[in-house]
Amino acid sequence: MEVVATTLPGVVVLQPKVFGDARGFFVETWREQWARQIPGNPRFVQGNHSRSRQGVLRGLHFQLQHPQGKLVRTARGEVFDVAVDVRVGSPSFGHWVGVVLSDVNHHQLYVPPGFAHGFCVLSETADFLYQCTDYYHPEDEGGVLWNDPALGIEWPVTMPTLSAKDGRWLPLAEVPHDRLPRYRGDEI
Repeated sequence: MEVVATTLPGVVVLQPKVFGDARGFFVETWREQWARQIPGNPRFVQGNHSRSRQGVLRGLHFQLQHPQGKLVRTARGEVFDVAVDVRVGSPSFGHWVGVVLSDVNHHQLYVPPGFAHGFCVLSETADFLYQCTDYYHPEDEGGVLWNDPALGIEWPVTMPTLSAKDGRWLPLAEVPHDRLPRYRGDEI
């Protein structure tokens, strides 16, 4: 397994070794010792699985009081996955990174606590798996508008299918700072 840094501090792509032949493939998706290679040495406490159809966009989500680091991957299909630094005071505040995760490349993305996360489905359907460092608390969820022009995320869709909630998030500049995570300077 190789850990590849992105342009955002703490956001890394995990590229596991894939063993394939005429029968199919085998890939290890997680080993506890890999956590030592991920910034912050995360410990995962919750796993999630979502299935979405082509054109669905989920995000951009974060939790404030119970921030979640997320290790995400696609078990079936292909998605464009995005992490945005929304930590007030961070040198990379408002910056984003996007990667394609698929059942062909088997890449995973680690999104640290304090970052907003979202993805859109590129294939007919996609099964998307999350490992999270804290539990989901719906009352603590925050978000940023997926197409915030100031962020300039280069989504590969223009008219995605959104939940009502995801269509109502504010642009990052309009989210009150007391509703955003804080950068402490000692992270990652």
